[in-house]
Amino acid sequence: MAKRFNTTGICYPEEHYMVNMEKRIKEIECLVDNEEYFTINRARQYGKTTVINLLAERLSKKYCVFSISFEGMSDEVFETEAAFGKRLCGLLYNSLAYGETEGISDHLKEECRRMSSIGTADTSLFTISNLISDMCMDAHKPVVLIIDEVDQASGQKIFLTFLGMIRDKYLKRRKQPAFHSVILAGVYDIKNLKPKIRPDSAHQYNSPWNIASDFTVNMSFSPEDIARMLAEYGKDKHIDMDAADISREIYAYTSGYPFLVSRICKLMDEVIPEKMEGGFDASPSAWNREGLGKAVKELLTEPNTLFDDMVKKLHDFPELKKLLHSILFNGEEIPCNQDAYEINVGLMFGFIKNVQGIIAVSNRIFETRLYNMFMSEDILNSKIYRAAALNKNIFIQYHVLDMKKVLEHFVEAFTDIYSDARESFLEENGRRFFLLYLKPIINGVGNYYVEARTRTMKRTDVVIDYNGKQYVCELKIWHGNEYNERGEKQLIGYLDDYHLEEGYMVSFNFNKNKKPGVTELVIDGKKLIEAVV
Repeated sequence: MAKRFNTTGICYPEEHYMVNMEKRIKEIECLVDNEEYFTINRARQYGKTTVINLLAERLSKKYCVFSISFEGMSDEVFETEAAFGKRLCGLLYNSLAYGETEGISDHLKEECRRMSSIGTADTSLFTISNLISDMCMDAHKPVVLIIDEVDQASGQKIFLTFLGMIRDKYLKRRKQPAFHSVILAGVYDIKNLKPKIRPDSAHQYNSPWNIASDFTVNMSFSPEDIARMLAEYGKDKHIDMDAADISREIYAYTSGYPFLVSRICKLMDEVIPEKMEGGFDASPSAWNREGLGKAVKELLTEPNTLFDDMVKKLHDFPELKKLLHSILFNGEEIPCNQDAYEINVGLMFGFIKNVQGIIAVSNRIFETRLYNMFMSEDILNSKIYRAAALNKNIFIQYHVLDMKKVLEHFVEAFTDIYSDARESFLEENGRRFFLLYLKPIINGVGNYYVEARTRTMKRTDVVIDYNGKQYVCELKIWHGNEYNERGEKQLIGYLDDYHLEEGYMVSFNFNKNKKPGVTELVIDGKKLIEAVV
């Protein structure tokens, strides 16, 4: 069977190209060896299930491992102790019956089966506790319990009671048999389960499982991780590529988010070659910056469960949505205070990260997807968007984007539409208007992202990728000639980083005696095209 890139979260090492997880598995194994109880809480599609599958296989050599999942469990299972106990026994029995767990006697295996069957068997938590003790005492090796998809139990009181029972057994483990280690995996950390039952803030972090150890294993992929995976792929496929360069670019877009890394690679492997000139015969040509740009564009426009979940979460947490809007469009620098509920939730979902004490969106893909989502809410009523859409054909000549013409027409449209608008309104929304104007022009062919390093309330750099060519455009609020000259020098340095000879600036100037228009100048051998609106 031909190998493909793994984006499913299910681990088939012999069939998929995967980042080498050995170091991470070893770190988690050390936690188990130290009898730790911990949660692997990471964002959606962050490779938790892949890690669990590899970990269970590794641990089974020296432990009796029950690796079960709560996926698909209905609310009815959590209505009573008996229903929950019966399902738990069923999951444990399946692990024993299908040879996934070894070292438990046939007698206890049959007891698990009996307690999971329809009937009058006692499956209270007290009985389950005794069954766990019997299995831990009977097993030839220490017993480890792994539960995946614990989010299915989020907000279920009976599950928290079960965790409390596990906690009590752990504290008494020197006197009575108990699990050697317990691992829970899901998006929600254990401390975040409580608010779903008792929303009052005074109790929201009182976990019934406060024995849990911190899980600090870095599960994101580094550029070196990605490069090793691509080198294996290139060797198998006989493709000559610059794996180090491509891996750095993939990391720049994804910040190592496992699903995004794997999805981009899968698109470059299976989808992009067919869309490039020459079809699949041109497969090697997809593994360069042009192919990567096309894969990113494809990813940003496709529906998938990760993006669908992001939209749902922002609907469920409007304060988090408001926070993200302020960061992206207003360039606000917000301290990363995890006591703020919306910040804590955003970190848990993987939408934001802590960068030197300031909140930032987790990666460039999420940023652009969020920009697109926020702007899609404005498009139907946006005059500036319609102005660009009506003239979009004049901005493309021989498949090349004419950015100077884009700026010229943006100045005209912005002046016509918003000349009477309040200054505070324009200052807050100017960057959003430019992106709305740009969107229909590059839609379907190009994409853009906002450079996080330069996003402030005064300045933002937009990098546009159109047909493999990049354009850097600085957007800023006018604060006098001295500030403008400093911005020009910063832009020149940024052009050097991108190996570009031409850059663009849009200044939102609210002086009454300003002269709207577009001018050209050359500084340090670089051409700058500046628009004033």
